[in-house]
Amino acid sequence: MPKKTSNSSKAPVLGGLRQAMQENGLDAYIIPSQDPHQSEYVADHWQARRWLTGFTGSAGTAVVTASTAHLWTDSRYFIQAEAQLAGSEFELQKLTVPYTAEHLEWLCEHLPSGAAVGCDARLFTVSQARSARRKLAEKHIELSFSNYLIDDLWADRPPLPGDEVFELEQKYAGQTRADKLNAVRSKMKEGSCYLVTALDEIAWLLNIRGNDVECNPVAISYFLLGPESAQWFIDPGKVPDRLKQSLEQDGISINPYAGIAEALRHAGANQKIGYQPEALSVFLYELLEAARWMKTPNLIAPLKAVRNTIEKENLKLAMRKDGVALLHLYRWLEDALDKGASPTEFELGEKLAGFRAEQEGYFGESFPAIVGYTGNGAIVHYRAEADTAARIRPEGILLLDSGGQYREGTTDITRTVALGPVSEKVKDHYTRVLKGHIGLSSAIFPEGTTGVQLDILARQHLWAAGLNYGHGTGHGVGHFLNVHEGPQGITPNPRTSRGQTPIVPGMLTSNEPGFYKADEYGIRIENLDLCVEKMETDTGKFYTFEPQTLFPIATDLILLPLLSTEERQWLNEYHARVLKELSPLLNSAEQAWLEKKCRQV
Repeated sequence: MPKKTSNSSKAPVLGGLRQAMQENGLDAYIIPSQDPHQSEYVADHWQARRWLTGFTGSAGTAVVTASTAHLWTDSRYFIQAEAQLAGSEFELQKLTVPYTAEHLEWLCEHLPSGAAVGCDARLFTVSQARSARRKLAEKHIELSFSNYLIDDLWADRPPLPGDEVFELEQKYAGQTRADKLNAVRSKMKEGSCYLVTALDEIAWLLNIRGNDVECNPVAISYFLLGPESAQWFIDPGKVPDRLKQSLEQDGISINPYAGIAEALRHAGANQKIGYQPEALSVFLYELLEAARWMKTPNLIAPLKAVRNTIEKENLKLAMRKDGVALLHLYRWLEDALDKGASPTEFELGEKLAGFRAEQEGYFGESFPAIVGYTGNGAIVHYRAEADTAARIRPEGILLLDSGGQYREGTTDITRTVALGPVSEKVKDHYTRVLKGHIGLSSAIFPEGTTGVQLDILARQHLWAAGLNYGHGTGHGVGHFLNVHEGPQGITPNPRTSRGQTPIVPGMLTSNEPGFYKADEYGIRIENLDLCVEKMETDTGKFYTFEPQTLFPIATDLILLPLLSTEERQWLNEYHARVLKELSPLLNSAEQAWLEKKCRQV
């Protein structure tokens, strides 16, 4: 089970927050998970929701009133949240639809007309603010964005990270920052500026990487691009002199992180600033008159999502390295179990990180490994802790979802393996998940197809048996950047921008259907698939996916009669490619192990 945090110390904090709310005339206060850059994973400095509630999941919204405290999160975290909120005043509210603001419905139902709700203007976007104000106004509830109550309460708050950034060489990036700046400028409206707030977009644009957020090689900063100017707002002490000189040669000035506010105020009076309402904070937006802002499509995400030739070649190198590290891990585990040892889930995750670290160009994990043995595998975003992790034995099944950051690219892979005999029911569920994985990976689809249209391919065989899973099927993956990136995704939710974005050649997307039986087991099979051109006919262009991940998919869990001839062919061809790509990097004993795992079915 997830580690239970001690919540007894939170009572005085909640009392202090409620006193501050009363002094500011607030009936409720919203504490989200994000930072001023709308990052999925945030630096410790911005972990206010985790600090207040004790819940460590990456997604969730806390709401505190004078007499209640609630936390909303989605199905990935239900089990984790129940464990970590136990003994606290916070009550779990299970989201019906992921990524939606259902807490606003609750506020409308439970607060009286004329009530006031407060929140931090730095942490809410313009679009979130507009939507929330419209919803709350239905019940004549006011939303205030001028209340930074947490700042005064969080006495031991971690400082903003101070690690140095570094340059990603062109042999890895495949394109100079000057070319990227020109590409973005070519899409800007004449005479306007363009404000970039997303950390991964800034890192990609400038060919820099950092270490400010766990597992995400980004640096906390802003970037303001003009027709002739380029200003990077970051702690200047984090930029080495050599990199600073290189940036200046490309016409980029270095400014203090907090200087973004002053720069916006002093931007040319006739110069509009392009922004996305879903990315810009209310704090920055309210620095200028509304007429100074110009709603603009995201000019960087579509460019960043499409791998260039060098990035695609580097990705293949990263996948080979990752495959070797995983091979070492699974051989080590089998050997340990054969000798009667029972390593813990935590130890297995540490061991895998060690094997990855042996690979040249390794930077770190792309996310904390999810090592879920038996019932823990049903906790979608389970994180084993040293003192509570389960011991792994030669029985049941193990789900391992992990990834690495290499100079050549980012990896994310899930495999489910049997460590002993399993029931026909488990094999049936596993085979249905595999059929969905193959169905999505082998899909041929016309230009313009979106992730919402493709999602059913991964679920149809589970649905046929009355089964389903509560998370999305796929997410975009960065290039030595964030493991979860847009603009594309594969999801059943038609209201998300990721699900509505057409998937085009060069985009790298995860393919990870699953099934989870609470307290018993979890099943997930994940590869990263690159969209490639398939053919062009009289009716248009057609695309398909090419698996990039290189590691065997367990075959001893398959009910072979359930696989079609085409599905067997896909699996055999995939394993033949895995064997071909990894064998030259292995010794004879490792090759023999891999040949066995890649045997034809």
